[in-house]
Amino acid sequence: MTKKKILCILLALILVLLAFCGCGKKSENSVVIYSSLEEFRNEYLSKRIKEQFPDYDVTIQYLPSGKNVAKIKAEGKDATEADIILGVDSGYLNSLSDILTDLSSYDTSHYLQDCVDPQHKYLAWERYSGGIIVNKSILQQKELSVPQSYDDLLKPEYKDLIIMSNPNSSSTGYIFLKSLCNAWGEDQAFEYFDKLSENIYQFSSSGSGPVNALVQGEAAIGLGMVFQAVQEINNGADLEILYFDEGSPYSISCCSVIDGRLERPAVKEVYDYLMNTLCYEDKQNFSPEPIFQDQNTPVEHYPQDIPYSDMTGMDTPGVKDELLAKWKY
Repeated sequence: MTKKKILCILLALILVLLAFCGCGKKSENSVVIYSSLEEFRNEYLSKRIKEQFPDYDVTIQYLPSGKNVAKIKAEGKDATEADIILGVDSGYLNSLSDILTDLSSYDTSHYLQDCVDPQHKYLAWERYSGGIIVNKSILQQKELSVPQSYDDLLKPEYKDLIIMSNPNSSSTGYIFLKSLCNAWGEDQAFEYFDKLSENIYQFSSSGSGPVNALVQGEAAIGLGMVFQAVQEINNGADLEILYFDEGSPYSISCCSVIDGRLERPAVKEVYDYLMNTLCYEDKQNFSPEPIFQDQNTPVEHYPQDIPYSDMTGMDTPGVKDELLAKWKY
């Protein structure tokens, strides 16, 4: 073999080694956000972050809450691409507390008390509530009455007309499950969902699934998110938001940072911008329910004085896992 060929081989090996060493190594200016917010909200955030940090490479990757947490658990603290976790409810984030950054240096005095994590592993992003959303046009076409209670949803005339998100993959589905477990007790709640499943058109994987199906005419009744229903009503959809006697289930979704990532200036700057600026814009534009003291973020057609359910135990370690282990749909 000639010296020239040997040199070429050595050069090729060096290039391969350099490429290999660079694999998975993140640029100091790159930030990855695993977000469980809806795509239109992620698009808004992405646009605003790009305007604020034109030299940063910020990627927002959408994942439903359950998959978001499962992916990070599987990847582990050191291997996960995620720097920031956004829009995941506090109960899910508690299961990741060992790999989340301590945020006790951030001022939380402006938050409502129930929005403050005593462990300081996340900052509240929003309070989101659920309601029984109906497509009035479809009910009228089928000459069906508007349901007035959870028991009404079991009526045979609503078979294959109801959609709910799956609690195992969606925080929206879980808040309905937890709300009824608190109101009725676990046994009665699960008996109810056994009966309701016979009328369910689909258990969607994401919390936005029910309202999307209502707008597309695929279902007439959805156990869905209030803020999303309001958005569609403001866009002209013939939807109505109902609250039954058990009240409106709700949760607090939050924003966290993977342990060690806040030491990178790009991650800290993006996180601070999210929490100090974009969180407020999100309340004004999309999800106005109160998380801050003296918050005033009116949105057209948004329900006032929402009758919130008893959500005791939402953040109790192990409770969510125990309930989800019983869910079979």
